[in-house]
Amino acid sequence: MHAVVITEPGGPEVLQWAEVPDPVLGPGEVLVDVAASGVNRADMMQRQGAYPPPQGAAPYPGLECSGTIAALGAGVTGWQPGDQVCALLAGGGYAEKVAVPAGQLLPVPKATTLVEAAALPEAVCTVYSNVFLGARLAKGETLLVHGGGSGIGTTAIQLAKHAGATVAVTAGSQEKLDVCKQLGADILINYREDDFVERLFELTGGHGADVILDIIGAGYLAKNLAALAPDGRIANIGMQQGRRAELDFGLLMAKRGTIMSTTLRARPAEQKASIVAAVTANVWPLADSGVLRPVIDRELPLARADEAHRIMAASTHTGKIVLRAE
Repeated sequence: MHAVVITEPGGPEVLQWAEVPDPVLGPGEVLVDVAASGVNRADMMQRQGAYPPPQGAAPYPGLECSGTIAALGAGVTGWQPGDQVCALLAGGGYAEKVAVPAGQLLPVPKATTLVEAAALPEAVCTVYSNVFLGARLAKGETLLVHGGGSGIGTTAIQLAKHAGATVAVTAGSQEKLDVCKQLGADILINYREDDFVERLFELTGGHGADVILDIIGAGYLAKNLAALAPDGRIANIGMQQGRRAELDFGLLMAKRGTIMSTTLRARPAEQKASIVAAVTANVWPLADSGVLRPVIDRELPLARADEAHRIMAASTHTGKIVLRAE
C-alpha cells in the first residue's frame, strides 16, 4: 500500500507519499480500506518529532479515518467486510489501509458522506470525554471554548448547545466568529482585539465560565483561572502556548475550581473503547439526524498532506481539513 511517511523530523516537506508494507491484522482488529483521514494538530507535532506514536501504533500520522472494512481479525464480532465505518486511531490514518481495534470503530452517520465522516471521531471523542464525561457540563451552565473555529471548537459548540449550555468562544478573526455564531455560539470574543476575561465577565453578568475547554496550555492558565466561575472546571487538551506556568492555588481554592488535563491518543485501548461506546450511545444519534455535522474547510488528496499541514500551521482554515485517499 501507500502511506504518508515522515522522512525525518521537520517541516511539511518531510511528508512523503511512499510505498510501505500492508498492515498486519492482529486479534480483535479490523482492516479498513481508508477513504479519508482527518488532519489534527497532533499530526503536526508528530511530524516535528514532538509527539511519537504509542508503542504498537502505525508510524504514519493520522488519528482518525473513514473507510470500508476489508477484513476481520480473530474474535471480532458485530462488524462485517463491506461495512462503512469511521475510526479513532492511535496513528496510521494517512494511508490506504489501517488496522483498527474493533472497539474504536463507529458506523458512518446517516447524515454524512463517507469522506465527511473522517472529520468526526477525534474531535467528537475528545470533546465528549473532556467536556461531558470529565468536566460534567450541565444544562444552563456556560462553556468557554478557546479556538472556536477549530475542528474541536466547532464540535464543542454544537454538542454544548444541544445540551442546553450557553457557549462562549474565542477566535482570531471575524470570519471564524461568524461560523461559530452560525453553529449556535452565544458569546463571540476576538482574542486579538479584546481581553477574553473582561469580555466574558461583561457578557455573563460577572459569572464567568463554568467549564473552559482549553487548547492553549501555559499561556492561558492564569487568565483561564481568572475567567472561571465558582465551582468551575478547566479541561485542558493542548499546549499551543507552552507546558509550564505558575498556578495561584489561593485563587483556585477560592473558586473551588478543578483543573483536568488529558490526551486521547495515549489512553489504553480499553479506555478508548469505553469513550467510543459512550459517543456511539449519546452523540451518534445527533450525527445520524444531522443535528451534529462536521465543519469541513476543504478536502485534499492524501498525497498532498504537506499542503494540509501548511494550511493548518497558518490557521487560515475553519473546522477540519480532510485528506482523501485516491
